[in-house]
Amino acid sequence: MKQVVISGTGLFTPPHSISNEELVVAFNAYAELYNAEHADAIAAGELTAIEGSSAAFIEKASGIKSRYVMEKAGILDPARMTARIPERADEEISLQAEICVAAARQALDRAGRTAADIDMVLVACSNMQRAYPAMAVEVQEALGIDGFGFDMNVACSSATFGIQTAMAAVQSGQARAVLVLNPEITSGHLNFRDRDSHFIFGDACTAIVIEAADTATSHHQFEILESKLKTKFSNNIRNNFGFMNRFDETGVGKPDKLFHQQGRKVFKEVCPMAAEMIRETVINAGLEVAQVSRYWLHQANLNMNLLITRMLLGRDAEPQEAPVILDTYANTSSAGSIIAFHKYQDDMPSGSHGVICSFGAGYSIGCVVVRKK
Repeated sequence: MKQVVISGTGLFTPPHSISNEELVVAFNAYAELYNAEHADAIAAGELTAIEGSSAAFIEKASGIKSRYVMEKAGILDPARMTARIPERADEEISLQAEICVAAARQALDRAGRTAADIDMVLVACSNMQRAYPAMAVEVQEALGIDGFGFDMNVACSSATFGIQTAMAAVQSGQARAVLVLNPEITSGHLNFRDRDSHFIFGDACTAIVIEAADTATSHHQFEILESKLKTKFSNNIRNNFGFMNRFDETGVGKPDKLFHQQGRKVFKEVCPMAAEMIRETVINAGLEVAQVSRYWLHQANLNMNLLITRMLLGRDAEPQEAPVILDTYANTSSAGSIIAFHKYQDDMPSGSHGVICSFGAGYSIGCVVVRKK
């Protein structure tokens, strides 16, 4: 089987950051306005008052301290709590494609490649800006790539599913090199008025170049030794927004058209699934868990990652073994594990092993074992 490598990664970080403290001020102001407006119904027991939030609660529940967003003022406006991002004309590059291009150029530079070397563009993320044309085809056009592109969505596991898809394309000869992009403008699907989830997500975009090992020239190569994908249906993480919503006006604007989850169930069910999946993939790669020096895990919740590594190692992981970026980026969906990989790879010695693992709605889990060349 043809050897395939990750030869470059890139990262676009939005220009605005929101701290927990800023988010809490806006949320609590909204809660006060809501409770005052509905005081009679709340007193009559017809509605429930909204409880205030706190920065300490957010950090304890998630490990998140701040998050990056594409636009800040609209989110922090208690009367709005949604970003203000104007639509662009069809002739302009879309926002999601724009951040893809920024991350892609960095990944191409690290890989020592140009657009002429890429045959396939894969945009893999949780939420597409539009239904069609495919975001990947727009990015392909913007970068001047002569080949083909398509979009895919496996929620928070989209990046690892994208890596597997790209690897298969290279191994089969369909593409010399593939550009995998994970543009996550998660602030678009987040309900900033939901106390249980208003703090979870942040925006970012990552890029990955995947190519055949025998043609790669990059100084940042990781050979893909093994990959494994798994899905199992669950309603515990869900977003019901879609083009059929207009069929039933009673559902328009309802909270279920944004991200919602049953967090405790997700924690209880996903952690053992992810730990077992990592263990199986490492063994299938011909390794033992003790031979893996780094875990780039999905950055959704610090407590989840601590538990998963504890299940694998039988002890608490050292900070360098399972790098954390969610404290400043929050949950960036499919981009999270790749942000960690991008930021925490250059210090690894040649021959060392690592695991990229993502997990989320579906449920979906993707695991990739790599070796630094």
